[in-house]
Amino acid sequence: MGENVTTRGVDLLALSAGTVLRFGDRAGVQITGLRNPCLQIDGFREGLLKQVVHRGEDGAVVLRAGVMGIVLTSGPVEPGMPIHVQVPEGPHVPLERV
Repeated sequence: MGENVTTRGVDLLALSAGTVLRFGDRAGVQITGLRNPCLQIDGFREGLLKQVVHRGEDGAVVLRAGVMGIVLTSGPVEPGMPIHVQVPEGPHVPLERV
């Protein structure tokens, strides 16, 4: 579905924009926003779009389809590699659709 990295134990959707994920001691990805799923996702499995997009109690659209980011530094990324989360200074900036 387009994922380049699948994580475990990191609440990606709660991260602040600008957070950097470090993989090992070289690779780094800066989180830029929320992934915006489209109807094509139902091509993988019927009803999948409804699983990743819904409305919260306040009526706001909630996306659970992952995050987008830009590579800051290249390097190997391997299964089981630890991920270090570097939160940016300043107030929390919620992720928005990109």
